Amino acid sequence: MRHAVIDQVNGTQARLRIGSISVPVSLGAAGIRREKQEGDHATPAGLLMLRRVLYRADRGSAPVCAVPREALGPDDGWCDDPRHPDYNTMVELPHPGRHERLWRDDPQYDVIGVLGWNDQPVVRDRGSAIFLHVAHRDGRPTEGCIATDRASLITVLADGLTAIEVPG
Repeated sequence: MRHAVIDQVNGTQARLRIGSISVPVSLGAAGIRREKQEGDHATPAGLLMLRRVLYRADRGSAPVCAVPREALGPDDGWCDDPRHPDYNTMVELPHPGRHERLWRDDPQYDVIGVLGWNDQPVVRDRGSAIFLHVAHRDGRPTEGCIATDRASLITVLADGLTAIEVPG
């Protein structure tokens, strides 16, 4: 198991360090919080296990990684509706609960590391859809995820990433 650490935190910008690799990352617009809540735009503090990697096969090959991989399809989404029984799980679209589409026009979800937050068990309003994904081109903060450029994301996954320790 290869754990990465988030360090050198400066507001919404930080470094993700795994072994000798250190890459810049963007965090949630509200920074890091130990008491994460749905919609607070914060990255949760704690040890976030990398559960699996989702990727757009039409935009690149399956990334090398230490966890299971799954190609995304146009009807894939993630339920972020705390009132729905599918809260904080991958769903097929259309879906009756509030959700986000994983098949996007921009490159942010071309590669997604699904991070273990509020998933064992799922607790209503504790936060959902916490991912390691491709950053906005301008480096702006995320809605609570951890994001880096695509090349860096592929590099840390190939280095055997299995968890990210987020200070809090």
